[in-house]
Amino acid sequence: MRAVVRILFTLGLLLDSVRAEITISSLHAAAVAWRGEFPCGHWDCKCAFYSQRGCCCANTELQQVEDHIFVRMMDLSARISQLGDSILEVIGGTRVAFTASMSSRTKCLGPLTRNNPIPYDIISLNQGGGYNPALGIFTAPRSGVYSFSFSVYSKLGVPGKRMYYKARLMRNGEVVASTREDNREDSEDSSSQSVLLSLQQGGQVYVELLSGRQLCGNVKSLNSFTGFLIYPTLDD
Repeated sequence: MRAVVRILFTLGLLLDSVRAEITISSLHAAAVAWRGEFPCGHWDCKCAFYSQRGCCCANTELQQVEDHIFVRMMDLSARISQLGDSILEVIGGTRVAFTASMSSRTKCLGPLTRNNPIPYDIISLNQGGGYNPALGIFTAPRSGVYSFSFSVYSKLGVPGKRMYYKARLMRNGEVVASTREDNREDSEDSSSQSVLLSLQQGGQVYVELLSGRQLCGNVKSLNSFTGFLIYPTLDD
């Protein structure tokens, strides 16, 4: 008797299972045939009707969200990288400085037949490679505000001889500062000038000795020309 009851109970469970499967299949068929919109949007219908596991049914939407987040993350990563490069360019690119002096082998420079850049050929510093000793000209590697200074020294060694020199600091061919001496009272003299200049990339600065003037008795590199970048600026 018990065996019969067990068999009937088992058959009842199987029947309920079959009915449930038929019901789900009917709902699934109805859903597939439905031409309207489902409350669950674009969820996977098979998942919704058979698995009933919640979030798996929104797999498409979740994948789209994941893809969107990934694209945004990559965009943010690229922007951060660009920002880092910009910071490195601003900070690392500010190392522009030079110091040059006229060799003591030059006993007298001039008199010249035309204005000419003073050849400061002894270089003790040239960060950024802006100064060209062959030309005596500094070319700005980048735009910015620069500090420049130059010193002029001359020693005639003969009392009563005329001290006659004039040197000018030039920016792109225009005078921005000068120093001069013209007398017969001094046999040794020196002077200096310092200026702040705004330069565009490629702008040139140099110190020139005017025609007919001369510098003599140069010792201990007292004729010098220096400059450095204070801070960079954006090109106009």
